[in-house]
Amino acid sequence: MIQQFANWLTYSLGNLDPASPIGSSVNFFVYDTIKIYLLVLSVITAIAFIRTYLPPRKIKELFAKQKYGAGNFSAALLGAVTPFCSCSSIPIFVGFLKAEIPLGVAFSFMITSPLVNEVVFVLMGGTFGWKIATLYALSGIILGIITGMIMGKMKLENEIILKLNDRAGKDLSLEYLPKSLEDKIQYSLKEGLATFKKLWLVIAIGVGIGAVIHGYVPAEFFKQYLNINSLLAVPVATLIGIPIYASCSTLVPIVFALTAQGIPLGTALAFMMAIAALSLPEAIMLKKVMTMKLLVMFFGTVAVGIMIIGYLFNFLN
Repeated sequence: MIQQFANWLTYSLGNLDPASPIGSSVNFFVYDTIKIYLLVLSVITAIAFIRTYLPPRKIKELFAKQKYGAGNFSAALLGAVTPFCSCSSIPIFVGFLKAEIPLGVAFSFMITSPLVNEVVFVLMGGTFGWKIATLYALSGIILGIITGMIMGKMKLENEIILKLNDRAGKDLSLEYLPKSLEDKIQYSLKEGLATFKKLWLVIAIGVGIGAVIHGYVPAEFFKQYLNINSLLAVPVATLIGIPIYASCSTLVPIVFALTAQGIPLGTALAFMMAIAALSLPEAIMLKKVMTMKLLVMFFGTVAVGIMIIGYLFNFLN
């Protein structure tokens, strides 16, 4: 429905050519902005409603008791079955933080969600074979688990700058939580709207940058700069992919085209994973949530993991 509305607004009402860069960019912007806005409002509101029945401290204690990365494993599996792009997963990441779920666990979800889902798995299987698809899915989940565990061990909770509740310093217990259903609904709507007000502008800016890249940067550009046969190919592919914003499901055909041009599979996958898990629009949105120190550490850790996966796929193929 959102895509139909974006098509109508862009191509029918706006009379833009679907094949033109500006038509493609505007359509991309309208669709992704509305989609992420609705996700922010719905996800944060839903999680806030659930929290009225579960004190955040108890949720935090539940995940804290899970040893040896069990919480990271659960979050990564949840991410693997939710088909969100990197920017769309941010509302759920914020919801996790609001529920006081450990930071490393929240990161495991946010890393895996844009990288692995059933659509990508089927596309990878049909394009590259089920062995490659399975290895890719496992590598994405493992990346989410390990990176989340590393981020969790660093104790970086103080680097979260988004105000997560209005009761800082107070014990979050059942005594302050709304009791009646009507109060719970009002509380949840207020929480969702408050978070939306903090993020709407930065979301629009981030998606706008992604839309410009989507419409005006041709695929030939990437083929030209990725077609290098050296140990630097994987890091270059990762760095080129970071500024771009797109979902894995739309990138699989591009990756196939790159490999058809003679680019090693691992290099092409590193390019795709960097686009999916790390992007400039995502960074702009996350800067509203965390400090630059945490943002750089997150991007750097994930980028290194993606490079390792790229080298492994090149070695295996």
